[in-house]
Amino acid sequence: MGVSSNESIQLCIFDLRRGQNEGQELDKILFFFPAGLPFSKQLSVIGLSEGLITFTRIFSPEAACEVIEAERHSHVFHEAEPDIWIIMVVEKSNDSEPIWRDDALRKVLKEIHSLFVMFHGSIRAMLEKEPGGGLTRRHLYSFIMDYLRDFLAGKKLLLPSFRDCLKERRTVQMLTIGREAAIEVQSLVRVLESSAGNTICYSLILFQDLLVSTTLSPDDTINLFTYAVLRLTPHALSAGTSSWSYLRKGSTASNVATESNVAHPNSMSESFYGSSDISSGEDNHYHVVRPLQSDKWSKGKDGYLVTDLWGAEVGTWVFATPTVLLQQTGQKMYLCVYQHRSLTLMLLIPVSSVLNGEQGVSAVRQQVIENASLKILKVEEKLSKGWGGENAYHVSGYRYLLVDGDRNISRASPATKVTTLTKESLLAMNKLRQEVELEKNRAKLDSCNVEKDLEMCVRAKNNAWVISRVTRGKELYMVLEKANETLLYASDAVEKFSDSLEIITNSSKPNLAYLSIPKPAENTNCNFLSWLSMAGTAMEHFHWTKENQACGARK
Repeated sequence: MGVSSNESIQLCIFDLRRGQNEGQELDKILFFFPAGLPFSKQLSVIGLSEGLITFTRIFSPEAACEVIEAERHSHVFHEAEPDIWIIMVVEKSNDSEPIWRDDALRKVLKEIHSLFVMFHGSIRAMLEKEPGGGLTRRHLYSFIMDYLRDFLAGKKLLLPSFRDCLKERRTVQMLTIGREAAIEVQSLVRVLESSAGNTICYSLILFQDLLVSTTLSPDDTINLFTYAVLRLTPHALSAGTSSWSYLRKGSTASNVATESNVAHPNSMSESFYGSSDISSGEDNHYHVVRPLQSDKWSKGKDGYLVTDLWGAEVGTWVFATPTVLLQQTGQKMYLCVYQHRSLTLMLLIPVSSVLNGEQGVSAVRQQVIENASLKILKVEEKLSKGWGGENAYHVSGYRYLLVDGDRNISRASPATKVTTLTKESLLAMNKLRQEVELEKNRAKLDSCNVEKDLEMCVRAKNNAWVISRVTRGKELYMVLEKANETLLYASDAVEKFSDSLEIITNSSKPNLAYLSIPKPAENTNCNFLSWLSMAGTAMEHFHWTKENQACGARK
């Protein structure tokens, strides 16, 4: 599957605007994993990356470099902010088929940066406040090391690999609900937002690990949904409980490093980056908020989740309410999380609109309990009755992934079902997805971002069919291991899958409009609410028309 070499993976963040003078080269390094690597090797990796970025800009000044494939390594690039780059260097395995997919690795880099900005603000802004960079390094080191611990399985650090080819990071998974439940959800959201008085606040509602409703922008929804599944939902709070969500620990992937690399940097790197092994989240100089620390959230007697990660209010023993930054508006918001059984409610209140600090937040929380407790009970009861369990969206005989890239929604076969596929099938699908992503990128470059339809049907070494169809921003990926040998059979199986999925979900289709929650004219999220109003998943009604039935074959 993978290797356990100390240098099989390197992850670094550096600033091209820093360290340009001789003797100051270390200034440009903001983060490096593994931190115990000698600085000479760290600078070597960053120097090579910087050279590749500069060289590729000669040929593509407008589009940043994304991936460089060398004989022994893959270099994955993400320009998180202007001149601030996150780079992952992954050693290739000895297998004949690639076990990693570049786009999946890039999405890991994007997720790291998006979550970091949500809690700490932009890296550039932190550097401008403290030009020395010490505080920025300390925040980045603590945050990313906590993030990487979620990739640990035993003593191995895991990366998304071919076994995760039927999953899509940086998307939300939504719950399909009926008409009556949708009306109750709409009513609950109105009550939640009215509890803050005249203040415009936002809400996010999840059932299990699935999104039910949101009034946030798409990017903010993805960030908070991701954090909720990682740390806040009942699955996340249950220590040691295995979850069917791909965001939780134990993802089947490739082993690339030992746990010792994650937990124990050497003393020199500790002085440069700061240590992440601070149980209280602070050191002698500065309190470092570490929102990704595990097992730090718990449910209080009043139903609200509490944590000491943000410290306590000055002069009191009251835990400070968590805060986040919205990507769309830049507002700093209090994050209040209420949980009843499988229902998780996230209420975001502007910090600037709350008087008296924690006392003001406490008043809003109490108002929510008084006004919405009965509706919360009713919504949770209705959703529980309609919930089909972890296999609710399984289609017998199929292993699939549906992605709506325009709306950042995905739906996939349950992870327990995907594990029944053979390694050959997963490797073939992983390779097919890599080809599809290359074709999509070429189409954007050649046609000024105009997407084209793409269909592929490939016979794997074990005689399974792996199928991909892409049209109008929608993507379908499917593995058929018990299919007949003919291409026509595989094509018909895809049509039957589409029909069966439509039958399963069609009864909910007209009811989802009730999830659209009108807001005042000054609200800027109307477009997102429009797609959400059809929401439960445009994906579930992703039905291929007769014009798209032709299937090209590659062998």
